Amino acid sequence: MNSRSHILLVDDDERLRQAAGKVLAAAGYRVVGAASGQEALEAVKRQAVALIITDLRLPDLDGIMLLERVREFLPDTQVVMITAHGSVEEAVKAMRLGAYDFVEKPLDSAALLKTVAKALEKQQLADENRRLRRQLQQKRGIEALIGDSPPMQAVKHLIRQIAPTDVNVLLQGESGTGKEVVADALHCLSNRRDRPLVKISCAAIPETLLESELFGHERGAFTGAATARPGKFEQADGGTLLLDEIAEMTPQLQAKLLRVLQDGSFQRLGGTREIQVNVRLLCATHADIPNAIAERKFRQDLYYRINTVQLPLPPLRERRQDVALLAGYFLQVFAAEMGREVCAISQPALDQLLAHSWPGNVRELNHVIQRALALTNGNTIKNFTFAPTAPNAPKSAAMELNGSGISIPIGTTIEEATRLLAQATIEQCAGNKLKAARMLGIPPRTMYRRFSN
Repeated sequence: MNSRSHILLVDDDERLRQAAGKVLAAAGYRVVGAASGQEALEAVKRQAVALIITDLRLPDLDGIMLLERVREFLPDTQVVMITAHGSVEEAVKAMRLGAYDFVEKPLDSAALLKTVAKALEKQQLADENRRLRRQLQQKRGIEALIGDSPPMQAVKHLIRQIAPTDVNVLLQGESGTGKEVVADALHCLSNRRDRPLVKISCAAIPETLLESELFGHERGAFTGAATARPGKFEQADGGTLLLDEIAEMTPQLQAKLLRVLQDGSFQRLGGTREIQVNVRLLCATHADIPNAIAERKFRQDLYYRINTVQLPLPPLRERRQDVALLAGYFLQVFAAEMGREVCAISQPALDQLLAHSWPGNVRELNHVIQRALALTNGNTIKNFTFAPTAPNAPKSAAMELNGSGISIPIGTTIEEATRLLAQATIEQCAGNKLKAARMLGIPPRTMYRRFSN
C-alpha cells in the first residue's frame, strides 16, 4: 500500500483532527476529515478509503456503530479506534467486532504512524486477495457458460458487450436455461466485480416477507423484529442485485421497486430515514411479461425500467450441439465430487442425450448426468434414464439429424414439427433466416416473427 493511500479521520474534536491530520499528511498520506459518524458514512460513499481512524465517542454514532455500518458495504476496509484511557475495554470489544487496532489519547505520533502502516499492510493483502479472486471470477464467470453453438455465441457476445455498463438487464428464458449463471458472468465482468452480487428469488419468499427482505426493517417494525436489519438493496449497495422470477412480485411491491429505480432511495419497514443506494439491477423471469402487463399483473412502467437490455437465453433443445459439451463438463465435475473414475459416455448413451427434448433444459441435463454417474458401474456410462415429463410441461418432439434430412417421431404436433423443420433449416443455412425462408417457401417476415430467438 503506497503512502498516498486515502485515510478517513473521524473525530468531533477539531484540534485532534488537525493535529493527527498533519502527522499523517507529513508521512505522505491523503487525509479526509469527518466530525460525525453520519458525515463519515457519506464520505466513504463518495470516495473509497483504505483506512478509517475513528474516535469511540462521536456525537451521533459511536465508533462501534460506525464500524458495523461500514462493514455492511465495505467489509474489507480496516478501522482503527481512538480511545481515552478509561474506554480501553470498549476498544477491545470493537476489535472483536472487526476493528484492526486502537490507539490511546493523547495520540503519540510514532505509535499512530506504526499502527497505520500495519493496518494498511493488512489492507494491501486484502486488496491483493480480492484482485486474485476477481481474476478467478472473470475466468469462471464467462467460462461457466458452456457451449459453442450460434445461440450461445450470441449470448456470450452480448454479455461481454453490456457487462461493463450499468444498464439494467432482463434475463428472459425458460426454467433451467442458466439465468443465474449469466447473472454471475455479468457481475464478474462488470466494474462492480469487487462489490457484492446479491440474489433473491421473488417466488421463493412469501409475499408478506419479501418487502422486508428487499428493503430491510427497523427494530419493532413488526412482530418478531427484535433488531434492525438491512435488506438486499443495502447489502448490494455499490454492487449488483439479481431479482429472480420478478414477475411473481405483487403490483404493490412493484410500485415500491419502481421508486427505488427512479430515485435510488427507500425507507426500511418501520423507518423514516431515506437510504440512498447505488445498485445495478438484473432481473430474471421465464414468464411472458407483456402478457402479464395486458392482464394488469405487471406494471408497464416498471417493465420499461428493468428492460433496458433484454438478454434472451435459448432453451437447450435449440442448441443441441452443446449437449455433448455440457454432458462432458458435468461428468468431469460430478465424477471429481463423488470420487468416481467414470470418464466416458458411450455413443448409444450420447445418442439418447441428443434425442431427448430437454423440457428442463440445462438443469435437467445436470441432474441426468448426476443420476447416471451415481448408478453406473465401471468407467463408462452406457445408458441414461429420464424423469417423467410433468403434465403441464411444454411438449417438444425429439429431432434426429442425419445426412439427408431430419427424422421426427410419429405423433408430433404440426406446430412442433414445423418449428423443428424451421430450426433445422436455419442451422443448415448457418443462421441465415432469409435463405431458410426461401428454402421453405414462406415469407421472410413469417420466419423472423415465428422463429426468432
